[in-house]
Amino acid sequence: MTAAPLAVTLGDPAGVGPEIVAKTWSALKGVGPAFVAIGDRDTLAAAMPGAIVERVASLAEGAVVFPKALPVLDPPSTRVCATAAETKARAITSWIETAVALALAGEASGVVTAPISKASLYAGGFKFPGHTEFLADLTAHASMEGARGPVMMLTARDLRVALVTIHTPLRDVPDAVTTERVIHTARVTAEALRRDFGVERPRLALAGLNPHAGESGTIGREEVEVLAPAVAALRAEGIDITDPKPADTLFHDEARRAYDAAVCLYHDQALIPLKTLDFWSGVNVTLGLPIVRTSPDHGTGFDIAGRGIARPDSMIAAVRLAGQIASHRSV
Repeated sequence: MTAAPLAVTLGDPAGVGPEIVAKTWSALKGVGPAFVAIGDRDTLAAAMPGAIVERVASLAEGAVVFPKALPVLDPPSTRVCATAAETKARAITSWIETAVALALAGEASGVVTAPISKASLYAGGFKFPGHTEFLADLTAHASMEGARGPVMMLTARDLRVALVTIHTPLRDVPDAVTTERVIHTARVTAEALRRDFGVERPRLALAGLNPHAGESGTIGREEVEVLAPAVAALRAEGIDITDPKPADTLFHDEARRAYDAAVCLYHDQALIPLKTLDFWSGVNVTLGLPIVRTSPDHGTGFDIAGRGIARPDSMIAAVRLAGQIASHRSV
């Protein structure tokens, strides 16, 4: 049985999303995985003149079209004027809702989302901090086995980092990093490594919060009072996780060979090493959802949109990874 195609949303139509979706099709049309774009056909065609863009009525039809044209599911109700804030915001969220519904119905094997601008969506009444929380809400009613996320994981080359807090101001991080949140993040990550990445016995590394991982409580007490109890509870569940490690020694080549994913406590602790390792091809994966979801690890690129110079590396990697995860889940 042929796998269902992926559903790829266009993101903000005024950004680089349509361009990188078109370029990703050009790169993958002969090798797959197949995908169908969800969004405005005319916006997509204008983003990459010369690309063959064809409207389709279903994802199944799109899978057939994919080798010769970029298939796009383009409901008339979501066609968009890129300058009308409310109309644009509704179109963007409708594309995401459509992609998620297709994935929940089994018509799409997963969802890949191009970048959105939260500021643009807020202007149109969007109520969520970002994609991750919106996707969690859209899938909250669906059943799934194991611990439910969402947990944000970023991947690049041989590095996977899972975040306990995401877009939390640095001054608020110590209070936001609780024993319960660390346990939840590690539990979801370990299950996802088995289910989605085929890692039979996941090994997790836990980053400390303070310099030198607190040096036994002499440079901060979080490692002793918050992280150590989380490690004990996780080990009692059979999860292989390290004691809190100094973050400045956790990401070099030799260190990365000792674990399958690092549990990081705040945004830059995870993203700086990842983007240093591979700036162009990082992928954002949402763990703990009943559907597969990935996205490129970059923003809307409004400053370069429409110039034809946006690199599709991260979107290509996101589509490939979504296809791989979908294959693991179908076994």
